Amino acid sequence: MIFNSIEFFVFLPVAFLLYWFIRNIKLQNLFIVIASYLFYGWWDWRFLSLIIFSTLVDFTIGSLLKKEQVTQKRKLYLLISVIINLGFLGFFKYYNFFVDSFIDAFSFFGKELSVNSLNIILPVGISFYTFQTLSYTIDVYRKKLEPTKDFLAFSAFVCFFPQLVAGPIERASNLLPQFYSKRKFKYKQAVEGLKLILWGLFKKIVIADSLAPIVDDVFINYDTYASSTLIMGAVFFAFQIYGDFSGYSDIAIGTSKLFGFELMSNFKFPYFSKNVSEFWQRWHISLSTWFRDYVYIPLGGSHGSKFKTIRNILIVFLISGFWHGANWTFIIWGAFHAVLFLPIYFLKNRSNRIKFLAPFSIVFNFAVICVGWVFFRSDSISIANIYLQRMFFNFSYEYYLHPRGFRMIDYFILLAVFLVYEYIIKDNERNPFPIKNKVFRYITYILVIFSMLLFFDDGVDRSFIYFQF
Repeated sequence: MIFNSIEFFVFLPVAFLLYWFIRNIKLQNLFIVIASYLFYGWWDWRFLSLIIFSTLVDFTIGSLLKKEQVTQKRKLYLLISVIINLGFLGFFKYYNFFVDSFIDAFSFFGKELSVNSLNIILPVGISFYTFQTLSYTIDVYRKKLEPTKDFLAFSAFVCFFPQLVAGPIERASNLLPQFYSKRKFKYKQAVEGLKLILWGLFKKIVIADSLAPIVDDVFINYDTYASSTLIMGAVFFAFQIYGDFSGYSDIAIGTSKLFGFELMSNFKFPYFSKNVSEFWQRWHISLSTWFRDYVYIPLGGSHGSKFKTIRNILIVFLISGFWHGANWTFIIWGAFHAVLFLPIYFLKNRSNRIKFLAPFSIVFNFAVICVGWVFFRSDSISIANIYLQRMFFNFSYEYYLHPRGFRMIDYFILLAVFLVYEYIIKDNERNPFPIKNKVFRYITYILVIFSMLLFFDDGVDRSFIYFQF
């Protein structure tokens, strides 16, 4: 089940009404678990077993860590959790990647290996809920979090349907205590949630889905289009993936508010960043902070020599790239950001001193980010290289014809209006409609809904990009 489907528009109001009809906290948590399993099982019920097993493992490990005081045994329990969680993630997501890379490595030396790859279906959301449960076990091991005795609350924390499939990747210290507290319906919170849902759907339907056919066409036919079209394809993909992923996060946060929960922010207008370092403080915040707290800092962070700091930064960015998918293009994408991040990190006290250069910094940083998106979007490194070569070194202009015959000027006007509006609301990421005048606010709602009806295309794949990660 996906947020922009008919099934979800039936599921959400029914679940909302039944949930608030229940007064008992435990029964509410039980309802959330059942609703979440239904939500996830709608896609493929077989993979519910993975979520249930992961829930049992980390709940048990947390309880064992609470009772055990011997350091070596505590490390063993933590290691068991890490191996099981990352083992499942590695098998379903990376098995074929490692097999193919292994075969290619031996082929390079003139030896052929016969190792069969498997037809493995990637369970939706496995990267997200795996990291979420791991953070719980690690925090309990570090004694930063008291392990829960409430299995029902913990189950709800793991499978909470608004953020189960594509985040935000919540910390147990923030989300889990909310399952212990009595929740009361708050009209203001619900209205805030509906606003975020509406804005998220706008970003998904009007921005991401409307650009998808153009981006697909350009990246499929990269070897025939002029550089002007390739530049447009890279820029449009930047807006497509932002509209798609931040739209999902807005809907997830908004839906959670309807049920009385507050999730962490996942995006803070990243394309207004002045450098790559700032970009990663605004883009997929739940993942970047996860790697900071559970990889970068344990490796030593910025303490020690510059060599160790550089090593730690490179490791984090490479792992972050690899987290996104079993393809070398994602690793190169991570390395690309690491190379951009390092000089900014070591010159951070000298940067951004001249304020009037800020707009130029934003434009330049966006252009650099778009170059990185070419690797992210391409099917292979060789395709990305050809794409970039044709984009930079074979400059030519052509009039691009939309694959479905629509006027391109409409898309440029749309993105210009979208950017201006995002700039206006950039200090209100939790309130996308901060318009005090009631008449103007409702006019804005009508325009947003009308634009969704206008741009809705039933022929476009409506699934979210980050479902594949």
